[in-house]
Amino acid sequence: MSLDWLPRDDQIKDHQLFGDEHFGDEPPCTQYEKKPFKNPETGETVEGLSAAWITLNNPAQFNSYTTEMIKGVIAGMHKASMERDVQAIVFTAAGDKAFCTGGNTKEYAEYYTKRPLEYVQYMDLFAGMIDAILKARKPVICRVNGLRIAGGQEIGQACDFSVAADTAAFGQAGTRHGSTPTGGSTDFLPWNLSMEQAMWQATANEMWSAAKMERLGLITKAIPVKKNDKDEWVRDPRVITDSYVNNGEIIYGEFKKGDAYKSANQELKELKTDWSQLDGFIDNMVWKLTNTTYLCLMNTIESIRGKKKFFWDLAKSSQLYWLGANMNAEAFLGFNTFNAQKITGKREMDFIRYRQVLAEAKTFDDELAEEVIPKPKA
Repeated sequence: MSLDWLPRDDQIKDHQLFGDEHFGDEPPCTQYEKKPFKNPETGETVEGLSAAWITLNNPAQFNSYTTEMIKGVIAGMHKASMERDVQAIVFTAAGDKAFCTGGNTKEYAEYYTKRPLEYVQYMDLFAGMIDAILKARKPVICRVNGLRIAGGQEIGQACDFSVAADTAAFGQAGTRHGSTPTGGSTDFLPWNLSMEQAMWQATANEMWSAAKMERLGLITKAIPVKKNDKDEWVRDPRVITDSYVNNGEIIYGEFKKGDAYKSANQELKELKTDWSQLDGFIDNMVWKLTNTTYLCLMNTIESIRGKKKFFWDLAKSSQLYWLGANMNAEAFLGFNTFNAQKITGKREMDFIRYRQVLAEAKTFDDELAEEVIPKPKA
């Protein structure tokens, strides 16, 4: 029996909430672009389908996100979710130095410190950015093109997959600058690491190489992006890759120390960047994800995301109020110290003196701040 007699509305609906008002071309901004991807077996471009690239474009400030850039990420995740031809979302940034180093500390110091309500509203937007990534209706791949630090590490961990340049470095920085990694890292890290490793990563502010992240299972793959003058691929020379264990200690993937690191860093600067292997790997991921049934794929992804969402949702609402209140306290000290480093020559406050004044039970006021924030250079 035919059901042609049932009423039907075949006009295609528009489910977008945003236009292009939150995207731009001139930094600082968030960019949105749809790109074709290739069949890795034939090299042919896939017709009629695309991957959406959401790009943080603020390379002069290591792609730290401003208030307006956060809005762009939220809009981009929703736009890509509603674009019918988009098969996956690639979340990346401009240049080869950084994916993202977190919130824009200049904006934090000069506008948000000592304005707690303003920062609460900003953190509501930030939470919305994490939510937008976690509820994207397409797989989200973080293309880590450089440093993924602090809030950058948090938005990266919210993604479903991470593929990194092997020159990338990962870590937290909050507790050295008057903040906390409670924008996702304290929720996500325990899923990827042992509880003790997660505790150390969240508090010690160490930088971990892409090789170490891959070894520990925090990213899908670390891929070379540097070539020498002979056009040969070169692994990050700053990272130990020739030995797995030394005197019982795992050293594979650790950054070199001292003069060895300085020499390797100079060598790195002389190499040229080539993204072809990294982007080819991402194209292959998009191809594999596209060669599945959409509903079953997204149900599987959402089922795994749910574990991250559970702990993120438990604390996100209360954290934004605490972080707002902290803008009158340690965040004021930390962000203003970092923002004034060109004037003072120092990027961190005097932690020992700060601990001393706390032990002396001094009032948290401008006099205390003057004791621990470095003075301008003569």
